[in-house]
Formats: sequence, C-alpha cells, structure tokens
Amino acid sequence: MKRILIVAPAWVGDAIMAQPLYARIKARHPDALIDVLAPAWTRPLHARMAEINDLIDAPFTHGELKLRERWALARQIKARGYHQAIVLPNSLKSALVPFFAGIAKRTGWLGEMRYGLLNDARELDPILLPQMAQRFYALGADAGVPLTEAMPFPVLTINADARDATVRKLGLSLDTPIVAICPGAEYGPAKRWPAVHAAALANRLIAEGQQVWLLGSNKDQEICSEIRQLAPQVLDLAGKTSLAEAIDLMSLASSVVCNDSGLMHVAAALQRPLVAVFGSSSPSFTPPLAIKAKIVTLDLECSPCFARVCPLGHMNCLNQLEADLVYTALNKLKT
Repeated sequence: MKRILIVAPAWVGDAIMAQPLYARIKARHPDALIDVLAPAWTRPLHARMAEINDLIDAPFTHGELKLRERWALARQIKARGYHQAIVLPNSLKSALVPFFAGIAKRTGWLGEMRYGLLNDARELDPILLPQMAQRFYALGADAGVPLTEAMPFPVLTINADARDATVRKLGLSLDTPIVAICPGAEYGPAKRWPAVHAAALANRLIAEGQQVWLLGSNKDQEICSEIRQLAPQVLDLAGKTSLAEAIDLMSLASSVVCNDSGLMHVAAALQRPLVAVFGSSSPSFTPPLAIKAKIVTLDLECSPCFARVCPLGHMNCLNQLEADLVYTALNKLKT
C-alpha cells in the first residue's frame, strides 16, 4: 500500500485547487493512503475531500522558518513510513519537513532553489500549465508525462446533518431562494468589489423576492457592514460562522457572487452557479473551476497588476464594474 504525504498550500483557494491532484492519485493508485500536512485552520476544507485519509497540523504560519519545530515534526512523520511526499507550495521552507523526515521520493516544482531538498524536482513550463490547479495536478504523474486528459474540477462534500444544525442555530429561513455574496478578499482591497456595487446588486435581488446572505470571516465584517448600511435587508453572517459552517451554508445558495477569493473556489467546488468578479488578479491563472461559472472583469489595460492595493490609486478595474454587469451574468447562469 502506497503512503503519500501532501504538503498542502495555506490559502483556502489554493488548497481547494489541489483536490483534483488527490483524485488523480487515487485513480492511479486506488489503495493509496493520502495524508495532508497543512495549517490547522484548513481542516474544514480537507475534511470535505473524500480522497484524504488523515490530516496533520503544521505548527507554523506563513513565512515562519522555525527549524526546530520542523525537525521535531519530521521525526513524527518519519515514523509513518511515507513512500512519497508531494510539495505543492514553491517555497524552500515547505520542502524541509519531507527532507528532514527522509521520505524516499520528494516531488515538487523546482521553486526557490530546492535542489537536494527535492529529489524529484520538476521544471515548470508555464505555457503548458498556465493554471495553478493544472500545476498541482501534473505532480500526480511521473516526471515527463504530459497532461493529456481533461483535469476534473475540484469537489467538496457536505455533511447534511451539520448543515441542518447550523441552519437551526442561526435561525435561517430556506423558504425563498438564497443568493450568497462573499465581498471579502484576504489578499487585499484591489480584489474587493466596492460595497456600493454589492449593495446595489443585493437591493435588486431582494426586490425580486430573493434573500441575500453575506458570507465571510471576521476580517470581512467592515465591508459587510458597509453593504448592510446601503442594503438593510441583507442577512450579514460575516464572522458569525466558522469556515466549516460557511461552506455548508453556501451549498444552500441558488447562486453565489464572489471576488477572486477562497470562497470563490469553495462555491465552485460545491457546484453552485457562480459569478466571479476579477479586478487586480487574472482569471487565466486562478479561474473558478466549475461548469456554471461566469467571470466578470473589465479587462482594463492596467490589469491584471496582481497588486494588493491599486498602484495607480484609482482601482478602476472594480470601481467601474457596476452592479448591472454582475446582475446580467447571474441571469445568464439560469439559461
């Protein structure tokens, strides 16, 4: 039985885009045991991926070296007897634990000068593999094997009992169609559609008899509060749910509107009809991977800039992207 350790990304969206890789491994090696090493807060994501056997919490955050902690974790991992580690992040730090653990085959893209740390290091051709999910997926095959088959879309499973309990706990009504709006983007304001436009969309949907839920974390409460002031009938759930609860509640939505964010990839993996709003980032690199997904972007000359804050100071890529464009895209999803 083959045992494989995945060193997973720490961002929500990136973690979801790795799921097709796990499906590919299981298709090639049905008896394989796939364990994931990732920050503890990603557990709700990985627990909803049917291919994963076990979750190992990484006791360090983004950017921390913590050599002593990595060495101690590697000693524990060594005892599990992994045959292969696949390292998805491109940082040098992310390759240290598999190296310290002495895992025989250590696979990943070359990244930050990881010669030696990886002994199955691949050289990336960004033209052949333009999307992040494709790059993860390619690591599930032997070196040199071209990506010829169609990559499946990410899939998250739902615990219906847990979802029902969350609905009861929050006193939610399911009597009218739900549109979930996810106005946050942890990366920075250059990814966030302005509150005034989100509120205009919400008011229009509510006037048609739909209910609008705002989903997000504590960090999204400020922009959700701005939307609520302009659209008082929205239901603001930002910061009131755990990530696990937000995932389960999103599965109830008849459609979802998101920025390019982790929750956008959650909605896609739940196969929810989705409108994705792109500003400073590129839908060519991290698109929503779903059949029923529409991308709305102005595709200005200055975008994508991939900046956290607009370097030109005007953020026209989102400020000029008005609610009508998103409303039209939502209606096209119904056809």
